[in-house]
Amino acid sequence: MQRSDYLLSQLDVLEAESIHIIREVAAEFERPVLLFSGGKDSVVMLHLAKKAFWPAAIPFPVMHVDTGHNFPEVIEFRDRRVAELGVRLIVASVQESIDKGRVVEETGRWASRNRLQTTTLLDAIEEHRFDAAFGGARRDEEKARAKERVVSFRDEFGQWDPKNQRPELWNLYNTKIRPGEHVRVFPLSNWTELDVWDYIRREGLEIPSIYFAHTRRVFERDGLLLDDNPYANRGEDEPVFEAMVRYRTVGDMSCTGAVKSTAATLDEVIEEIAATRITERGQTRADDRTSEAAMEDRKKEGYF
Repeated sequence: MQRSDYLLSQLDVLEAESIHIIREVAAEFERPVLLFSGGKDSVVMLHLAKKAFWPAAIPFPVMHVDTGHNFPEVIEFRDRRVAELGVRLIVASVQESIDKGRVVEETGRWASRNRLQTTTLLDAIEEHRFDAAFGGARRDEEKARAKERVVSFRDEFGQWDPKNQRPELWNLYNTKIRPGEHVRVFPLSNWTELDVWDYIRREGLEIPSIYFAHTRRVFERDGLLLDDNPYANRGEDEPVFEAMVRYRTVGDMSCTGAVKSTAATLDEVIEEIAATRITERGQTRADDRTSEAAMEDRKKEGYF
């Protein structure tokens, strides 16, 4: 018997797995939604969803849980990309949650709206009756996310129990839920940060400009370079300076740090990422530093 020399590349295997997951969920659930922030991982997710159903339209809406403290470059990109694809965008507003008294805004130097997103997300899922929410989390990002299943069950309160998860053998996913429950779905679970960047380069995907090196006014706090903006509550003991930086991840401006970099092209970013040994969240997110189990605690409450 002649052996076939046809081999899929690493990116082809990952792409095929992700598209399979997206199609399975679209077939099994009545009201899925794709969480889209405009960041690199959600850009890849949206592209995979487009491929999964082409030439038909993406059969579910996208939703952004908007803290109101997002980078302007990312919001501009989000709106433009969604308009280009013609998909429905739902914006779940943390500010509205604050105005309604659903959450209380934090104060002080370390204040952030990041944790407040949980209530806004769960309220939006209940309001729109979503039974599956696609997210762009990857297992290499953070140890709590490494515990997640691809199809991750959430109870009627939107909570996650890391000690009581469903088995996933041979890429078989349990999609059974009762009314009021839902699942989070992570098609990029097995991707790495480098895989994401390699795929962006291969597919020619546009991403927000802040992922590339540029000059920005920043200040240092607890080893992070934070953007000089009103939401960061900068103190008089935190002087502002200009630096050549870029962002490895995007989120709330109050807690997302930049990294010093001269990488201004995709090739240069990929070369930089290939050499680093620190995850993007470990290097740039203040909200993950509040405790050893900060992310896991938030996820148990219903966070992304």
